[in-house]
Amino acid sequence: MNKKILFIPLALFLAMTIPLLTQLFKNAEGDDPTKLESVLVGKTVPVFKLEDLAEPGKFYDQSIFKGEPLLLNVWATWCPTCYAEHQYLNELATRGVKIIGLNYKDERNKAVGWLNDLGNPYLISLFDGDGMLGLDLGVYGAPETYLIDADGVIRYRHVGDVNPRNWAETLEPMYQKMVKGAAK
Repeated sequence: MNKKILFIPLALFLAMTIPLLTQLFKNAEGDDPTKLESVLVGKTVPVFKLEDLAEPGKFYDQSIFKGEPLLLNVWATWCPTCYAEHQYLNELATRGVKIIGLNYKDERNKAVGWLNDLGNPYLISLFDGDGMLGLDLGVYGAPETYLIDADGVIRYRHVGDVNPRNWAETLEPMYQKMVKGAAK
């Protein structure tokens, strides 16, 4: 039997793993996997009609995103990272940052209890129980936060928690620029 045949499985294994390892090390060298591009950046918030989380029967549509810059924060009670970021969102709200919450694929009563217990940083809390607006936004999971300008145009998508570091480094400068632009 030809001994070269024994090396075929090794060659196939290496041919399959080298591209994967290359991508792994590329991400370790600087690509940020939390920076997911969104096809909606530069476009208006999708058309929707959703109920208020705490007031069933009260509906909102995409017009709530016009008039002033704000954040749209996608969250859920089943999301441990959402719990971790919630206190910081409360802090941002006390500093005057305008935030709308999108409760995503959750149980309404649990979500209302969460806001009652932990504080409510949201000007409006939308209930997206079936996740359809989340799907239209391209949500991968919670939390995700979108920066939306005064014209209702999505300017940035942040995947993961909002915390003091990424707020100061990335989100706040963009938010403040939108606020100054809207004041003109």
